[in-house]
Amino acid sequence: MNIVVLVSGGGTNLQALIDAQKRGEIKNGRITCVISSKPGAYALERAEKNGIATRVIPRKDYDDIHTYTKAVKDALLEEKADLVVYAGFMIILDSQVVEAFAGKMMNVHPALIPSFCGKGFYGLRVHEAVLQSGVKLTGATVHFVTEDCDAGPIIAQKAIPVHDDDTPESLQKRVMEQCEWKILPQAVSLFCQGRIKIIGNKTQII
Repeated sequence: MNIVVLVSGGGTNLQALIDAQKRGEIKNGRITCVISSKPGAYALERAEKNGIATRVIPRKDYDDIHTYTKAVKDALLEEKADLVVYAGFMIILDSQVVEAFAGKMMNVHPALIPSFCGKGFYGLRVHEAVLQSGVKLTGATVHFVTEDCDAGPIIAQKAIPVHDDDTPESLQKRVMEQCEWKILPQAVSLFCQGRIKIIGNKTQII
């Protein structure tokens, strides 16, 4: 299957996918293209170093989210994407792309959905909210993308303890290394093997 990864920044989750692919952990699929919403994103360099095609579709070149979404959707169709992975893609696209790739788009979120998610919860903001709340566990979630932000069927979750001396930065680092980088490649591999069944707003791993 053709996996197309959407990025906006450094591409640490993209690197986790590339590393998993090199280790043979992504069965029946390969990353064929990386699309960035920003020129100069380091994720593009990561892709190029590994022989993966890249495209840049700058958000600032489009008047509104509708025309931008259409450009991204057209690019995904041109790339013959079987699976679209949001890996630090910081733009919420409209329904055009969700309709075109229903059940074929997944995102990794740095919290245990349905907590600390939705509009406004991204990057360090998530981890700041986690620490302020006093919860004892946090983690990451891989879910299918739907029209509602962070509300699609959950594919995988992994939890870690919150430490008393955690800062937003230390928590972000641990969640990435111990959760995001583990479950995202696993979810991608399951999808490419046809092992994820969507039933309503839930998933079943076959």
